[in-house]
Amino acid sequence: MSKGNTIAGVLVGLAAGAALGILFAPEKGSDTRKKIANKGKDSLDDLKNKYNSAIDQLTSKLDRAKNNGLEMYEEGKEMVENAKR
Repeated sequence: MSKGNTIAGVLVGLAAGAALGILFAPEKGSDTRKKIANKGKDSLDDLKNKYNSAIDQLTSKLDRAKNNGLEMYEEGKEMVENAKR
C-alpha cells in the first residue's frame, strides 16, 4: 500500500469516526453544531497564525539574502576599484 493510500485511508477513517460520533452524541443538536462551529473557527485561526508566521519567516530570510547580496556587490565593486589602482 502506498503512502498516499495510507494517508487517504486514515483521513476517511477519521471523517467516518467524526460523523458517527456526531450522530450518536448524547447532546442536543444545537450544542453539537456550536461545538463544530467553534472547532472550525479555532482551526481557521490556527491556520491563519501558521500562515502569517511562515510569511514572516520567509520575508526575514529574503531580507537577509538581499542584504548579503548587496554586501557582496559592494565588496566586489571595491575589489574592482582596488584592482584598477
